[in-house]
Amino acid sequence: MALEHAILVSLLEKPGSGYELARRFERSIGYFWTATHQQIYRVLKRMENDGWVDVRDIPQQGRPDKKEYSVADLGRAALSSWLHDPIEPESVRHDLAVKIRGAAFDDPTALIREVERHRQAHRDRLAHYLAGEARDFTATEANTAGPQAPLDAERELQHVVLRGGIAYERMMIDWLDDVLATLARFGPCR
Repeated sequence: MALEHAILVSLLEKPGSGYELARRFERSIGYFWTATHQQIYRVLKRMENDGWVDVRDIPQQGRPDKKEYSVADLGRAALSSWLHDPIEPESVRHDLAVKIRGAAFDDPTALIREVERHRQAHRDRLAHYLAGEARDFTATEANTAGPQAPLDAERELQHVVLRGGIAYERMMIDWLDDVLATLARFGPCR
């Protein structure tokens, strides 16, 4: 996937400025596709030049005009084409897994603090995801008649991606618990 596709999806969900896009990447999209502010602005300029996005200047009092980006017809066509193209399953590059294997040639218990740090980071991200799910998909979707109101395609697909993130974080925490239990069985190597 190219950054352009992540930006197109975000802009189709809601038009916005480059700053607003960067904030969305920090809050949600960035958990599965990262980009710096500079990358986002550079790609937005290229997308504007290629006719993939439309730009509207919004006057602001006491500040420079804000540029609001939205997806143009060419951008929709590019996203549609990309959505229909097959992609290869992703390979995982996991530095911690290599360190764990390498610990057999050093002191395996020396990795305990690092694995605990990773575990805490995954616990924090899981808590963030669960809070977002409760905020965005549980409380707001219930109607007053009792059962949950059906979600539209956009919301349901956002939710399924979030559920994937939740499942991934739970799997990582379980695996890191297993790693910690395994490392604890070893004493320092000599």
